[in-house]
Amino acid sequence: MPPRFRKLLRRTRRLDLPPPLVLALAYLGFIVAGAVLLWLPVSHHGTVTLNEAVFTSTSAVTVTGLILSDTGATFTGFGQGVIALLIQLGGLGLMTFAVLVLSALGIPVGMPQRLILREDLNQTSVSNLTVLVRIILIVALTCEALGALLLGFVFVPEYGWNGVWQAVFHAVSAFNNAGFALHPDSLSHWVGNPLVNLVIPALFILGGIGFIVVGDLYQKRRWRTLTLHSKLMIAGTAVLIVWGTLGFAVLEWTNPATLGPLETGTKLWASWFQGVTPRTAGFNTVDIGGMHDSTTLLTMTLMLVGGGSTSTAGGIKVTTLCVLLLATIAFFRRRSTLHAFGRSLGLNEVMKVLALSMVSVLLLMSAIFLVSISHDGEFLDLAFEAVSAFGTVGLSRGATGDLDGFGQAVIIAVMFVGRVGPLTLGFFLATHGTPRVRYPAGQIYLG
Repeated sequence: MPPRFRKLLRRTRRLDLPPPLVLALAYLGFIVAGAVLLWLPVSHHGTVTLNEAVFTSTSAVTVTGLILSDTGATFTGFGQGVIALLIQLGGLGLMTFAVLVLSALGIPVGMPQRLILREDLNQTSVSNLTVLVRIILIVALTCEALGALLLGFVFVPEYGWNGVWQAVFHAVSAFNNAGFALHPDSLSHWVGNPLVNLVIPALFILGGIGFIVVGDLYQKRRWRTLTLHSKLMIAGTAVLIVWGTLGFAVLEWTNPATLGPLETGTKLWASWFQGVTPRTAGFNTVDIGGMHDSTTLLTMTLMLVGGGSTSTAGGIKVTTLCVLLLATIAFFRRRSTLHAFGRSLGLNEVMKVLALSMVSVLLLMSAIFLVSISHDGEFLDLAFEAVSAFGTVGLSRGATGDLDGFGQAVIIAVMFVGRVGPLTLGFFLATHGTPRVRYPAGQIYLG
């Protein structure tokens, strides 16, 4: 190991920073670096302000997809490449790439790096982390390469050689659940294209279900031998997909602003796409601003839930929702433990998801309140924007560009906390402390 690197490592250890804080600072550093690169004249056509560069960089690193201007028209090929790189770094995790670089240089991955990697991958143990990193990289690169190859059959005939880059960019954006597109109407031009409606959702479903689940499926390949986490994720994801698809179709079937003018087959494709994309993908094939209020609330619910742990998705996570539902069922059945697929969950898991859910609700309410102070617009549009930012989704009803500097700063903070905040919260939830003083039991009346 080079002497300078050893000195820097020793200084970092002396600071004794908790791993989540180091991780948050790393994400912040890449946001700043990305903003500087996107602000350079070589990265854009015309003028891009520093605020726009910071917003776009934050949206890319947090794999959100909210934008202030059309990505394809505003940024040059170099700028689009920077955005794609930021999406890849933010989606797969900064420490994943750091471990890869250290391994390539022959530098052993020590305990400090493993602790930070554990927080980045949302794990409870430091064992087998390097194996998990290899699985993540193999799965990600394989899916993105295959996705880009298939999307090439759509984009290359229409855009020529530029279609190759469009296929690669959209494959990276889809797998990492970023939602960045190179067209002003996202993917609405291909609302009835079977290949786009199959490849793009397949990529963001695989990226959002979690690398642990994908690895578990690859190794065991039998339902009975899968872990409880994998079973909950697969079952929960299937229910949410069916609920979202059917809900969107029923609510929007005759809406002239969305599904109404389309043919029956295209309506089904659009319902499928919009039913699965709110779970942090951020692409759209119909006008999001034209949805009914009921559909908007359905979409907000899906955005809040998000995808799976150890994935490229955001939100409170599918397993959190499952545990909340199981806890509710257990309460009405007068059970002290939760049961699912022949396994039990204790009070500790319930307390964790309750804490995460409460923090998420408080954060969202605060964000909506702050944005509404500076922008007295449509309340539903503002709430939709805040939920999309927290879930790192990227869907918008058009309010992003209307926000002033303060409103954009709030959305930037929510995107950052939505990506990094749960990791920090998980660190404190995983820290056990023994109470020094015990108090006599008390009673309160609920309900």
